[in-house]
Amino acid sequence: MNANTGKKTISTRSEEEEEEEEEEEEEEEKEKEKEKEKEEEEEEEEEEEEEEEEEEEEEEEEEEEEEEEEEEEEGMSVVV
Repeated sequence: MNANTGKKTISTRSEEEEEEEEEEEEEEEKEKEKEKEKEEEEEEEEEEEEEEEEEEEEEEEEEEEEEEEEEEEEGMSVVV
């Protein structure tokens, strides 16, 4: 092996190493993006669940109010 071949081998190796590092970095970035997307989806789901819970609570309150009004009306008619 001569010096030139050795240098080429070294430079080829470093190029390969650089390519591998770049690929690894790209994969890491993709993974980070996937994690971000997953987190965003989870946040959206949580928000939707909270909204649904709030709506259910509001509906329950409305139903309770209606029941109270009906009871009051019934009570009035009984008194009369």
